[in-house]
Amino acid sequence: MAVLFLILLSVSVILLIIRSIKKPYNYPPGPSWLPIVGCQPIFKKRLMKHAGAMYLGLQELADEYNTNILGLKLGKDQIICVFGYERVKEVLTNDDFAGRPDGFFLRLRTFGMRKGITFTDGPVWHEQRSFVMRHLRDVGFGKKSMELKIINECQDLIQFINENGPDINMEEFFAPSVLSVLWDLTAGRSLDRNDDKLKELLALLKRRLKAFDLSGGLLGQMPWLRFIIPEKSGFNLVTKLNEQMRNFFMEAILEHHATFTGDDSDLIYAFIQEMKIQQKEEKKDSTFTNDQLLAVCLDLFIAGSQTTNSLSGFLFYNLLCFPDIKVKILKEIDANIPKSRMPELADRVKLPYLEAFIMETRRMQPIAGVAGPRRVLHNYQMDKYLLAKDVTVLISIWSVHMDKEYWKDPEVFRPERFIGKDGLFYPNERILNFGLGKIQFDKKDFSF
Repeated sequence: MAVLFLILLSVSVILLIIRSIKKPYNYPPGPSWLPIVGCQPIFKKRLMKHAGAMYLGLQELADEYNTNILGLKLGKDQIICVFGYERVKEVLTNDDFAGRPDGFFLRLRTFGMRKGITFTDGPVWHEQRSFVMRHLRDVGFGKKSMELKIINECQDLIQFINENGPDINMEEFFAPSVLSVLWDLTAGRSLDRNDDKLKELLALLKRRLKAFDLSGGLLGQMPWLRFIIPEKSGFNLVTKLNEQMRNFFMEAILEHHATFTGDDSDLIYAFIQEMKIQQKEEKKDSTFTNDQLLAVCLDLFIAGSQTTNSLSGFLFYNLLCFPDIKVKILKEIDANIPKSRMPELADRVKLPYLEAFIMETRRMQPIAGVAGPRRVLHNYQMDKYLLAKDVTVLISIWSVHMDKEYWKDPEVFRPERFIGKDGLFYPNERILNFGLGKIQFDKKDFSF
């Protein structure tokens, strides 16, 4: 009897191993799979080769297998990555890719819940995104009042430079100003650069950014590792940072609850007002809860701090690397903006070369070389390959921005590629830092 049991067990294990390494029908080309880990070791090796740059590791694998649709399996998860403008656009604009994956690591990002805006989909996403964007605009988002706040922050930056000399740590230069404007819209008050609360938020966001990555790392593919090696897997660190982030935002939320008088002068007040309306109506399954508000605050600050801070840093980097371009920009500004006032958004049409410089920076140094992840809502045929329902899809922004066939000289920093013969600035739809289609969370609006 024991022998029979061992035989059955052995056969079952062998069948499970075969099943775990066998690729599905018409699965896109990519590395071979190993039991349990998939092609995680190969992928990790490519990441190490490129100093952790996922977009370069994925591009190398796509080139190796001569494909613009790469099929991977990281741990238990099947992951597809698409390359090139046509395939990327297909994913970004097609409703079949409008889902967001759901898993342990993504829920860990939002305190163990599937909340917020960035990694939700369906009716919850539609309701929450619509509410948040509408009420942010109500409190000044994208309006003249917000522009004035940004101008004030710019004046503070100039003062900071004058007081602290030419040697500035650019990594920490813009972030306080960005978060101050966001905090004003969200919680109703600005934060001084030297405010302890602002310093705490900056430190938390910086540490949290290093702890998380798009693929989820080992913890994303093998969440059971948290029980075996909680420290080395990063689980303990992420949990600790999550608790600190929760405490930071919950303090503001509870303070707003205590001082709520029925107004909606900032986003948190507006959210609390909607919570009370739905509670009064006894609406079942309401998405307006403290946990959802907490996750929304996190999404807003991650989106706002990462996009604007990263782009601003790259802009200054390129000004240092290309002094001739810096001179052209300064001449354009001096010729069109009176020195008696600060530049305004309305001046953009007068500054085509500056606009082109910003777009070229976005092309060569995208905020994220790989966008996503998306979830396939239905079985989908792409070329000759079958993308099964619920498969995760990553999008190579890098492959579009560095397409030699289209750009001719993508490795060259040349703002003139966006300037027409008439001297005007012409944007290009292939610059995809902020995505396409309905699913994108309005990061472009956070880039001021």
